[in-house]
This record gives sequence, structure tokens and C-alpha cells, in this order.
Amino acid sequence: MIRLPLPVKMPQIVKWIYPNYLWDKKKECKGEKILFLTFDDGPIPMVTPWVLELLRKYDAKATFFVIGENVAKHPEIFQDVLYNGHRIGNHTYNHLNGKKSELKFYWENIIKTDQKIQENIQKTAPERYLAYHKKQKLFRPPYGQLRSNQAKLLKKKGYTIVLYDVLAYDWDKSTTGNKCSKNVLNHAENGSIILFHDSLKAYENIKIALPKVLESFAREGYTFKSL
Repeated sequence: MIRLPLPVKMPQIVKWIYPNYLWDKKKECKGEKILFLTFDDGPIPMVTPWVLELLRKYDAKATFFVIGENVAKHPEIFQDVLYNGHRIGNHTYNHLNGKKSELKFYWENIIKTDQKIQENIQKTAPERYLAYHKKQKLFRPPYGQLRSNQAKLLKKKGYTIVLYDVLAYDWDKSTTGNKCSKNVLNHAENGSIILFHDSLKAYENIKIALPKVLESFAREGYTFKSL
């Protein structure tokens, strides 16, 4: 699996080694200019609502990989994500590192999150969204760390394991919002899955980086879609 420190642009050799993970959607985007924004670790007060408002401004859809504990704490924000038509992915209940977790505990943590997601979707989302979510459940491992037996179980249970093509590095306190925006602007290409965080740790950087990314790529004729 991915080793720390994480690369800004995922090397092609890593994608070849792990072909069963979703790294990008470049093959599906020929003839169109599409980027796939993803946000990890929410929903969080202040941060997630700010992200949603900015996405609305650009008519952009994204995919939110949520922490189950945060969904339980902030169901109204999670439901706002749904109301705005974004996709939802599972990011474990407590942001677990797969490499440090036994299979049974890790799987129970994922199921607990999925139950919380489904509970809120049933309250909020239209039937067509419910059907779509049940057809293809998305999972992103925190830290990009996953054991082979965990990955095999997830695939067996019908989850698509989503990693990334470009990493903003917005959670890193040692970097800047301008550097985060350059990470994306200099490396994203048609079909890229881009990883941001709607977390308090990332907020100062994402406040600067996300508007620049949306404005620049929208000017180039890109649309932003969910996975």
C-alpha cells in the first residue's frame, strides 16, 4: 500500500502494482474535461458548510469520504451534503490506520460507519440516490494504509476502494494554501481524482487553495463531478 510521505502525484508504477484500486478516471473522460474532487474526514462544522457553498458557486459535484463519528455528531451537515447532490464514501468510524488494525476490528469499524451513512441517507436522499449508493459503495482507507486481507474483504463485500491521483497536502501545517493550490494546478489532468480535506486541520490551507483550483479549472472549461 502507499507509504509515507505520500506523493503529490501518484506514480504510475503504484497504480500498476495495485490495479484493483480506483486511482483516476482518465479512461472514462476522453472527449470531456472532467475533474473529480474528493474531501476526507468530515463532516465538520464551519469547514464542510464552507466547502459546500463554494462548490455550489461553481455548480461542482464532489465525493465526501466521511468519518462515521463525525456523521453521528453532525447529522445535519451530513444531510446538507446529500441535499446538494454529492456522493458519499466510507472513511472508517474513527479514522483507523489499516496497517495498525486487525481485520475483524477494522471491518466492524467500517460497517458501523456504513450503518450511520445508510441511516441518514434513508432520512434524506431521494430514492434514485439510495439505489445508486447501494449499487456501488465507496471506501477510502485513512492514511492510504490497508492490509491485503482488508482490501480483499472490502472488494468481496462490494466496495470500490478509492485512492487518488493528486494530493493537495492541505492538512500539512508546514505548507501553505498557495503551495496546496500549486500541487493541484500543476499535477491534475483530465480524469484526475483530487484529494482535499474538509477538516479543521486543513481549513487554513483549503480556504486559499480550493477557490483557486475551482476558478482556474473552471476557466479552462473543466466540470467537476462526483465519482
